[in-house]
Amino acid sequence: MGMQIGIVGKPNVGKSTFFNAATEAHAEIANYPFTTIDANRGVMYVGKPCPCKEFNVKCTPHNSKCVNGTRFVPIEAIDVAGLVPDAWKGKGLGNKFLDDLRQAHALIHIVDASGGTDAEGRPCGTGNYDPLKDVDFLEKEITYWFNDIIKKNWENIARSCELESKKISSMLAEKLTGLGITEEHINKAIKTLNLDTEKPSKCSENELLELSKHLRKTSKPMLIAFNKCDIACDELTAKADVLRKKGYIVVPTSAESELALSNAAKKGLIQYKPGDNDFKILKESELNEKQQNALTYIKTNVLQKFGSTGIQKCIEEAVKMLDLIVVYPVEDETHLTDKNGRILPDAYFMEKKSNAKDLAYKVHTDLGDHFIRAIDARTHRIIGADTELKDGDVIRIVSDA
Repeated sequence: MGMQIGIVGKPNVGKSTFFNAATEAHAEIANYPFTTIDANRGVMYVGKPCPCKEFNVKCTPHNSKCVNGTRFVPIEAIDVAGLVPDAWKGKGLGNKFLDDLRQAHALIHIVDASGGTDAEGRPCGTGNYDPLKDVDFLEKEITYWFNDIIKKNWENIARSCELESKKISSMLAEKLTGLGITEEHINKAIKTLNLDTEKPSKCSENELLELSKHLRKTSKPMLIAFNKCDIACDELTAKADVLRKKGYIVVPTSAESELALSNAAKKGLIQYKPGDNDFKILKESELNEKQQNALTYIKTNVLQKFGSTGIQKCIEEAVKMLDLIVVYPVEDETHLTDKNGRILPDAYFMEKKSNAKDLAYKVHTDLGDHFIRAIDARTHRIIGADTELKDGDVIRIVSDA
């Protein structure tokens, strides 16, 4: 499975608008809770330097885009049902929400920075709700979800460890693998919390809760998108600094503005690309008064105030948070082509410390199963299965498949 970023939050904070703006998809947008019932999936793109300029070739991207030497690499986004308090107990669409998030590698938490929606996602008037409460409650829901699963399995795991000398981290990893939690995550948590691995049955409920909290932080790192930033008062905008002091990455966003600019750019009315701090009007005569006013509002209250709509920045920061590299597989290391003659066709996000064989499996299971060796297109040297890949590598996989 590829890298996946979950778009999360309570109902009615602009999650679907953010998703649409980030993926150019068309999830339903409406101003009432539970609009999103089935998870919407889409593709977001992250800009990275394309090797085409270095190799002095004109690339023909297949799974990605290249714009003036910048390769926009795909990463999957999933927009899930709105989360309400006690979702881990099944309240609202809680079970659906949590199931949809199982394999997310990172989360972008959409928070209504204007304080205009209550804990259940109902409109309550701008400034009448503290957005910081949403950060606490979402973390609590995922922590308690993890904790519920760990507690259900802990007695049997502890008994096996103590009677059969089994390793607690590997046994727990088996139970939690469906949540995207690895044995490495568990080992780090056990070491950090100094848990008794010799006598796990002595672990208290509080220690198990701390373990759950630690596993949430490491397996589902979270970025805060402070959405509706254009209508948030200064007092609420300042709350972003409170979160930053606690170590959070917080990005002011206006998903509605990004969607409006993207739509205007598609129609050729303006020149704009995601992440820009301004736009250029191309067809002023075709803009009606309402459109002109909207563009003026966005320029003044979003772009000039915050530097961008924040949507692309959220995507870029989420990828940084995951510490990913980009690798370009080819079938001919001399011409940098695939079997169809496309030059530098594909770009894949890989976890840092991934090796050549990991890339083979990423491209196709058969390539991984029948891996012989790999070749670095820059040096034309043979590299082995365990060779660690670097960001921007162009690699040919040789197999007997």
